[in-house]
Amino acid sequence: MRKIFLLALLMCMLLLTAVAEAAQITDVKWGVDKNNVLRLVVDITDAAGYDVKLEGAKLKLTVNAKAAGQIPKMKKIKSMLADELRVVDGGSYTEVHLPLNQQINAGDYKAFVLKQDAKTGRPFRVVLDVWAAKTAATNNSAAAASTGAAASKPVVSSKPVVGSRHVKSAASENYQPISKPVNEVKTPVVSTQRPTSNTQVATAQKPAAEVKAPVASVQKPAATKASGPKVIVIPKNNGDNNKATGQKGGKVTTKSDKEELPLAIKAKSKFRTGGGIKDKIITLDPGHGGSDPGAIGASGLKEKQITLEISMRVKELLEKEGAKVFMTRTTDKDVYAPNASDRAELQARVNVAEKHNSDLFLSLHINSSVNKSVGGFSSYYYPKTDNDLKIAKTIQDKFAKNFGVDNLGVRQANFYVVKRCSMPATLLEMCFISNPKEEKLMKSKWFQKKTARLIVEGVKNYFD
Repeated sequence: MRKIFLLALLMCMLLLTAVAEAAQITDVKWGVDKNNVLRLVVDITDAAGYDVKLEGAKLKLTVNAKAAGQIPKMKKIKSMLADELRVVDGGSYTEVHLPLNQQINAGDYKAFVLKQDAKTGRPFRVVLDVWAAKTAATNNSAAAASTGAAASKPVVSSKPVVGSRHVKSAASENYQPISKPVNEVKTPVVSTQRPTSNTQVATAQKPAAEVKAPVASVQKPAATKASGPKVIVIPKNNGDNNKATGQKGGKVTTKSDKEELPLAIKAKSKFRTGGGIKDKIITLDPGHGGSDPGAIGASGLKEKQITLEISMRVKELLEKEGAKVFMTRTTDKDVYAPNASDRAELQARVNVAEKHNSDLFLSLHINSSVNKSVGGFSSYYYPKTDNDLKIAKTIQDKFAKNFGVDNLGVRQANFYVVKRCSMPATLLEMCFISNPKEEKLMKSKWFQKKTARLIVEGVKNYFD
């Protein structure tokens, strides 16, 4: 009897040891998007429970897993919300402490998990997003603009959070993905009238009244563009995010009440999704341009330069495959007007795709983050059709299998351009200009050619 008892006890101890070893924290990362949304990501070898508590001026994330010995006990953070995070060993569990620089409420943070992804090699993750600083930044921007723009959002894999003027803002309508409340930008009046011009280069219609909006230019932080991060590319807001189109990143524009916006054009024919790439109509949108440089690297390299270079290469390759390609811009210029509001610039880009009855819309961008170690490719979509996720995933799969950089995955985002165009669309973030190694990489013709080739291969697979 005693032997049976001892044997049972031994088996229980072995089982407990196996369970303890099954879930171990391998890394604790952080990231901040251009909207000041702070994201903490805890990588774990297996599924584990968690809890979050706001204790005065400190957020405490408790995870039911032990931390690996190599994880630093303290990490510095560059954020308006906090200056550091601390990893505290609790024995059978681990606590991540975030001392806050400002008061936040229960509605200013959100925790969730991301399941293990065998295809991309990403582990089980517990994610904590804190966006009180984002709200403050949004309020300041709204005060500066006579017609408030909606805040941008962040995003991650199966919907967590990143963001910039895609109204970046193109991506979002006033970038990543966290579910934060965002004011919806009123939809511009829809006009079925189409411009008579058959020009391939996008020249967005200008209203009769000249845009006189003075622009209050706020200097862009390093992570101006749709900034995403590494799991920390924080998702873009639930409202129409600026980055969605990746336009005027970081700019705060003011416009008079008399400023007229471009009428929203709608395509007259339904988009096509099968039958091969030949004769398909595709609109390419090189992010930023003209008065909006987009994100800027340490060497002075501008996002608008790289997006145009790669877009022109994509155009050439698509045309060789028999596709009809239109561009929102083919030179370093604004699509709507210099220093126009985010919404006007982004709508003008959408109009190019609608005007030509496009079957597909691709917006090309370069990411940025205050965390210079963050890098990799990511693809964003808004689920307005059954094919938006498909095109984003098809191209992201090409990036993931052919580049030796991080695969940040496919993310849902409320970016203006991908949300407002009627055809399937995706916004591509082609590495981080804030990452010194990736900035050097994207300057090379090799990177530009390979990225363009992989995009085209993804598009071909999508239409096949």
